Amino acid sequence: MVDFKAIRGEFPILDQEIHGHPLVYLDSAATSQKPECVIDAEANFYRTINAGVHRGAHELAARSTVAFEEARAKVAKLVGANAEEGQEEIVVTGGATAGLNLLATAFGNASLGRGGEAAKRFALKPGDEIVVSRAEHHSVLLPFQELAYRTGATFKWIDLTEDGRVRTDNLDEVITERTKVVAVTHVGNTTGAITNVAPIIKRAHEVGAVFILDACQSVPHLKVDFHALDVDFAAWSAHKMYGPTGVGFLYGKRDMLEALPPANFGGSMVELAYMDHEAQYMAPPARFEAGTQPVAQVVAAGVAAEWMMNIGLENIEAHERSITNELLKLGDIEGIRILGPRENKDRIGTVAFDVAGVHPHDVGQYIDAQGIAIRVGHHCAQPVHRHFGLYASNRASSGVYNSVEDAQALVEAAKGIRKFFEVE
Repeated sequence: MVDFKAIRGEFPILDQEIHGHPLVYLDSAATSQKPECVIDAEANFYRTINAGVHRGAHELAARSTVAFEEARAKVAKLVGANAEEGQEEIVVTGGATAGLNLLATAFGNASLGRGGEAAKRFALKPGDEIVVSRAEHHSVLLPFQELAYRTGATFKWIDLTEDGRVRTDNLDEVITERTKVVAVTHVGNTTGAITNVAPIIKRAHEVGAVFILDACQSVPHLKVDFHALDVDFAAWSAHKMYGPTGVGFLYGKRDMLEALPPANFGGSMVELAYMDHEAQYMAPPARFEAGTQPVAQVVAAGVAAEWMMNIGLENIEAHERSITNELLKLGDIEGIRILGPRENKDRIGTVAFDVAGVHPHDVGQYIDAQGIAIRVGHHCAQPVHRHFGLYASNRASSGVYNSVEDAQALVEAAKGIRKFFEVE
């Protein structure tokens, strides 16, 4: 039996009061808090072995390189990826946004003829199609919109059901023989809905398209296996999985990474460089890791991955499901509408809501005054909000450190919003 109360005690930031109230942190979909072991790992790296990785022959460089690659292997294990030397499938990035932009840029480079014969599978031209869903975070939407503009490809999207789930009943109409790229979220960052990705992946592969998964909101909350899902690429951020900010990861099938041309250029990604002819780039993942990496953050992210696996993703998922039950009671309050599925099925503990007659920023300030942290705004997902006829909303999102009592505190606070603003 996992003691989640004891786990909460591993997060020093939660041991404080906000506006005279014990802190209730319900904004993990934006960024998660960090356990002591992750904080210590980053600090201890700087204290003991700080040096550049994959460069230098001195002892500190060797130790830091070992720690960096061991962390990569831990992250790979968390998501069911290959970590064997020479077959690595995890690329270090600056975050999920950086990973998705890396892909869009690399596909654009392939469209210009870069990368040779192998890279042609990623090339786009007028008449080709790029497909996303209306549920996407702007970090998926915008890079691939821009890729469509640059290549002349047609930009399309899979629409949503009334309660905000990604539709799968008309995939043959949206994903066609002209589709070359499909990029879809695993879990909606506004609705909390888990996308039924299996039929989307199957359809994408039937037509020869590359499938990309935004796994930002799934890796911290669900047991994820990219091999079992058969995704071609996936991106996510460390700071949402109890790791540091400033670092993320891009998964790619090994043969895909080997065929993909680089997107960023500089030190540590080139085998041979010349003044008078084309450079020879290193094999993945180094090919995609130009410059100095956020080594301390990667090492700490590896500790976060190991920490999550020690708790057990199944245990985390079950624990958060009980919190979701309570958060969904927001929808029982008169004047409050939940944006997303009302049933606690195929969803996570991310619950966005609208309070009739009260601006989301006013709601957020009222809730914050009671020591409860939630998100306000459009959550970098404006098309989703337009689907619900809104521009912005409030969002509560749970993490491993939350309790049922945290969710109940928010529900109780929410009951007083409309009365406080005199809109009842």
